[in-house]
Amino acid sequence: MTSATGRREVRQGTSYVVYTRTFVAPIHDVWAAVTEPERLERWIGTWTGDPVTGEVDFYMTAEGEDVQPERYRLEVCTPPTRLVARTWADEEPDTVWHLELDLAESESGVTTLTFAQAMTDPDIAENVGPGWDYYLDRLVGAERGEGADSVHWDDYYPALADHYRREFGPHPAS
Repeated sequence: MTSATGRREVRQGTSYVVYTRTFVAPIHDVWAAVTEPERLERWIGTWTGDPVTGEVDFYMTAEGEDVQPERYRLEVCTPPTRLVARTWADEEPDTVWHLELDLAESESGVTTLTFAQAMTDPDIAENVGPGWDYYLDRLVGAERGEGADSVHWDDYYPALADHYRREFGPHPAS
């Protein structure tokens, strides 16, 4: 049975959904899996552009073939430990996705990935929450050699939606 792994965390007054995954792999290998277009495409999508400019176009290829790019601004890129990106949404500021990815390697060679997305609209939590559980589990499957296709969307949604509705429902001020 698939279970929800995302938790609510408040960072500088903003709610985030935060996930953790571990890999028996060096940090540079996990960094490549989440940043190199060919490796990224195995579990979620790919990107084009030149990150040196601070902007790339991301294509969510895991959701079908007629994919429109989403423009991301890279705010922090410190290989192999930290990546912070935000969608480019001049016209619809409420739809901006702010993503943070941090990697840390232990002395035993285990790399921990901590992934977070700002959750400024609690109404989307019931979809976004299960979505990131699904995609991060696809990453784990791809890196273990099991393949991302061993992970099935129907195991995540709607089964995990209630967890994220509760997690991001009304909360007292933090």
